[in-house]
Amino acid sequence: MTETVTVTIDGHDFPAVLHPDKAPDTCKAVLDRLPFRSKVVHVRWSGEAIWVPLGDMDFGVGYEDATSHPAPGQMILYPGGVSETEILLAYGGVAFASKAGPLAGNHFLTITGDLDKLAELGRKTLWDGALDVEIRL
Repeated sequence: MTETVTVTIDGHDFPAVLHPDKAPDTCKAVLDRLPFRSKVVHVRWSGEAIWVPLGDMDFGVGYEDATSHPAPGQMILYPGGVSETEILLAYGGVAFASKAGPLAGNHFLTITGDLDKLAELGRKTLWDGALDVEIRL
């Protein structure tokens, strides 16, 4: 069964689907934290993406359906290790990395519409700074 959620960035709602068939532990860990509210900032190393730095937050998951190259609209969770825990959302080309080198994160969610607006908001974070983000059922 596909679970639908809404990702809101800077007041704009994006429809999204979770992928429990590919990342069941990550989806459960995220669902347990909904509604999830934070700030997104522009990535430093990875290309066209925004991210939620989460420090040493422990989601209690390992790697599942991990990728270093999420497509636009794909959200991944890096569970920590070499770098801090984070959630990354691609809006363009991404080669996920940190100052320590390449990373991979669990692809658990995909935004299903309005990717042009997502790219616009991604560029806005680059030039104007942090934006509010919320993931909710």
